[in-house]
Amino acid sequence: MEILGTPIATIYLTTLIIAGALTLLFLFFGELFEGLGEALPIPFFSPTLILAFITFFSASGYIFEALLPISSLLIIFISIILSIFLVTLLNVFVLIPLSAAEESIAYREEDLKGRIGRVITSIPIDGYGEVVLEGKGGTISKSAVSFENLPIPYGTTILVIEIESGVLSVVPHEPFIK
Repeated sequence: MEILGTPIATIYLTTLIIAGALTLLFLFFGELFEGLGEALPIPFFSPTLILAFITFFSASGYIFEALLPISSLLIIFISIILSIFLVTLLNVFVLIPLSAAEESIAYREEDLKGRIGRVITSIPIDGYGEVVLEGKGGTISKSAVSFENLPIPYGTTILVIEIESGVLSVVPHEPFIK
């Protein structure tokens, strides 16, 4: 089959190359287009899914044209069905879990109040040091000052009292034993 004098396999291959190049550009500059899906009234518009659909469609169309001796219209239909299926799998099993995982590792600074950590850079009087807080979500390293304006040496277990401008105010912590 030919469209405007060009073999359909050539159209598939050209579309595949262009979709691949756009995917690479989107990979590098995706932050610029991230709000595009939210700004449009179409709820399912996602540049990632559209580029994936075009890539799957053109790749399967090119492969089927080269390998299968069936009608080009049937190949187009099969490629559309296959692309919808693959994009659905990509969305359900990759993109949705990734977006949920991204939200789950985030923390608010207010959540750090009351946490126990360890000094990794000594905190001098009227100065800054560094502490590390370990938890289920990972390890967080933050700048810290002494809440009581006393020096706190390296390795001391600390308790976070408050947070101001991203800097933790801490005191030495001793476990309560009955």
